[in-house]
Amino acid sequence: MNALPQFKLSGIARPKDAAGMLDEVCEHFLDHAEVHRTGNLVRMTSEIGIADLRLMDGELRIELACPSPDLLQISRNIVAEHLFYFAGEDPFELIWSDPATLAQLPNIHEITVVSTEDVTPHMRRVKFACADVAPFVNADMHVRLLVPPRGRIPVWPGLQEDGRAAWPTGEDKLLVRIYTIRAVDVERGELWIDVLQHPAAGVSTPGADFARDAQPGDRAALLGPGGGGLPQAQKILLVGDESALPAIARIAAEAPAGTRIDAIIEVEDAAEEQPLATAGTLEARWLHRKAYPPGAANTIAETALAAIAGIDKETFLWVACEKEDVRQIRAALKTRQHDRKRMYVAWYWERDPG
Repeated sequence: MNALPQFKLSGIARPKDAAGMLDEVCEHFLDHAEVHRTGNLVRMTSEIGIADLRLMDGELRIELACPSPDLLQISRNIVAEHLFYFAGEDPFELIWSDPATLAQLPNIHEITVVSTEDVTPHMRRVKFACADVAPFVNADMHVRLLVPPRGRIPVWPGLQEDGRAAWPTGEDKLLVRIYTIRAVDVERGELWIDVLQHPAAGVSTPGADFARDAQPGDRAALLGPGGGGLPQAQKILLVGDESALPAIARIAAEAPAGTRIDAIIEVEDAAEEQPLATAGTLEARWLHRKAYPPGAANTIAETALAAIAGIDKETFLWVACEKEDVRQIRAALKTRQHDRKRMYVAWYWERDPG
């Protein structure tokens, strides 16, 4: 962090299983912050600030410290959303020393569609104008895209007292999807988002539909950025499918000269390949699902594991693809003592949620 945390907030979480929830916090946030655990105390440190969670008397005592009031509210929201998610259907109570009363979340950025174009037959790019692109430069890549119902004045989310987002409902309900900022054009004040146009028939694709039908002047907003930072290393191994291709392309584009990048990318066929510009050196291996033999499964995971076996401890390993492929890679990585600070392994979608 660039400034010492001066703004503080405390809270008490009362889950059904406080010890189990603390374990989940540790496991989940390892890919998003520096996580240190000492007995019943977990400290998470990131650019946003510091979050301490201590197990005491069957409760989780929470202490947040951030360098600005806005970051304090963002930190509260992140903690609250995750704790309620971990609680699931179990009884759960979260009380803050200072209840949230924000009418609008502080990290919302209003945007306007400038243009659209097809990058490949199944990848569509939407370019947005944004009054302040600075928060997205050299920053985390992931955002939530908020799209209001066509023809209605947008109503953006605020905060509930417990710190969770207060989403508009009824006729003002927003379409919310997570995407990667593909590129930032500082001179034009534009942000680019590439959206996969799913070829499968009969699948609900509201995010893809928005990208397909977007018109110049359409209003939307971005919540973030948060998560999916740019790797800082001289050697990088990138593994992903179409869902990760925008992130892979941005990592390559922003890598400095002298960076060595190897990429394994799974797409439908050769028409879905994209040129990957970089100031470094890049060698890409494209896997085409249409060329797989009948019954082939986990091809990208098996290919990735063969490549991972040959990397050294200085290489940054970046993986993002389907959930089962990621699980297979993670299982194999448990036996390999690769520095967690030089790894990003996340699943971006799930083949069969049922």
